[in-house]
Amino acid sequence: MALDEKLIQALGNELFHALRERKTLQPLTARHADMSIADAYRISLQFLQQRKALGETVVGKKIGVTSKAVQDMLNVHQPDFGFLTDRMHVANGVAISMREYNLIQPRAEGEIAFILSEDLSGPGITADDVLAATASVTPCFEIVDSRIADWQIKIEDTVADNASCGVFALGEARVDPRSIDLAKVELTMQKNGTDAGRGLGAAVQGHPCNAVAWLANTLGELGIPFQAGEIILSGALAPLVPVGPGDEITMHISGLGSASLQFTD
Repeated sequence: MALDEKLIQALGNELFHALRERKTLQPLTARHADMSIADAYRISLQFLQQRKALGETVVGKKIGVTSKAVQDMLNVHQPDFGFLTDRMHVANGVAISMREYNLIQPRAEGEIAFILSEDLSGPGITADDVLAATASVTPCFEIVDSRIADWQIKIEDTVADNASCGVFALGEARVDPRSIDLAKVELTMQKNGTDAGRGLGAAVQGHPCNAVAWLANTLGELGIPFQAGEIILSGALAPLVPVGPGDEITMHISGLGSASLQFTD
């Protein structure tokens, strides 16, 4: 049985206040064992509505937990999905204040961002459809962050928590995705000058376009389309890297370019 609307609103508001106050919560699934993914999605919309009430606007969507490495790390074995807002978008190469951006227990992931030139509305979207509707791709650092204590999440917890979104930064390059085999690109990442991970585009459901198609179809069933101009994050190519004040992360994706971020209190 679906959770009632009053509880959905209360849990969405609880996550919003946890974000604003930089505090963590006990897993929602520990308190509501019968929560479904559909319930979690409704909670995430309430969470998003609170952010929009502060003036934030949706600029894209994200898929997460797409690679086996990340699934094993988080013990979550299917993708999650969430919304990107303008407040989450930070410039490449900047120093991010964890306090200013309400980061609590952030982790960095390197991935490929798709910038759409056409609308896409599932179900029935294929990887070829994604390729045809994409203006360009670029390296992206997504800094994921969980409002759930110690990242003790199940799939319902992370969906409710807007797919554990924190902030994201796009690289400077804009590459035609038809000019490169995205399954074969290689990510290399460093933290404070030390190797911190590597992976291939194929780590993301065999091909990043497959992941974006999955998200288009999943959200399409919920009546949520992709829109031209939106940014779609396709998922991490390598395991997540914990970051904190004083850290600097850099990455390079072959054929796509580089991105970097620093972190302060």
